Amino acid sequence: MGIKMKNVISISFFFAFAATAFAQQETFDMVTYTPPKGWEKKVTENIVTHSIINKKNNSWCQVAIIRSTNSKGSIEKDFESEWEEFIVKNYKPTGTPQLSEVQEADGWKVRSGATTFSFNNSEAIAMLRTVSGFDRCVSIVATTSSEDYLKAVETFLSSIELKKPNVQNTQKKTSNSNVSVAGTWGFGNNAMMANNRYGPWNYSKQQYTFNTNGTYSFIRKTYRENDSETLLTRETGTYTVSGTTLSIIPKKNVIEAWSKKNGGDNYNKLLSSQPQAIEKSSYSFYINFDEAIKQTVIMLQASAETKRDGKYNAEVESKKMWRYMQAPAYIVIKLPGE
Repeated sequence: MGIKMKNVISISFFFAFAATAFAQQETFDMVTYTPPKGWEKKVTENIVTHSIINKKNNSWCQVAIIRSTNSKGSIEKDFESEWEEFIVKNYKPTGTPQLSEVQEADGWKVRSGATTFSFNNSEAIAMLRTVSGFDRCVSIVATTSSEDYLKAVETFLSSIELKKPNVQNTQKKTSNSNVSVAGTWGFGNNAMMANNRYGPWNYSKQQYTFNTNGTYSFIRKTYRENDSETLLTRETGTYTVSGTTLSIIPKKNVIEAWSKKNGGDNYNKLLSSQPQAIEKSSYSFYINFDEAIKQTVIMLQASAETKRDGKYNAEVESKKMWRYMQAPAYIVIKLPGE
């Protein structure tokens, strides 16, 4: 059964934060919500999903809450970035996007969008709700193969409550002279929200481990369910800290390709190991406790994006930076043999 876009738009653009209490509420990051009853729940570091499938007619639906990030400064910039990251990259839309006007409520700004994509030679719908305010950005993605689930999506969206961060305390910088960078710090690029039944599961994670003896390791893992190999970048070297400057001096950098046992997220056999170019880097840095996410982070800034760190993932006071969360809040990458 096809989906009528006009029905989707009425749901996707519906906006209201919960005005009354809902039973069986759950909280993920800044979002409190009522989960759809009877749906399967899956939680990763950056995403919580609730999904359902009707085996009789093979229809399905999934809603996903994405962990909040620093706002890029406006709802327009936030929505554009989230649409590209979560809709375009993951679903490769086939239809013309239907976008809402910006709406405001309780100090937040919101924009929604919907489009069609092809799944198993049938038409499905992808919807994005992005909420921006108080220097934070939160997104909810809903995908479905049938309009039978649109009422459930509407109920889910209307149950959402957002906790306002304490903006004045969001960036509590800690004096670098009183804190050590030692430990593991990392972040993950958000994975494909659809689980194995509705689409491929893809993600990447990267992390620094700074040792107290002045050595460090950097690891990046790239996993794509449909690929035959898992890629693992491993870099080692030394580092120095001088005031607010962190200098990285790599000695060895290789990228490894590992086969998968039964196609799963694991390491089976090492297929290849190739040396990579060495990249020395210096960063301005500070460590702070982020009140919005209740986590300690290290913020790195350089004159330009580095190959090691990739694209910036944060913007603070108009400065583009990398934001790495401290373990154990950040779940460290599991290596072969562990």
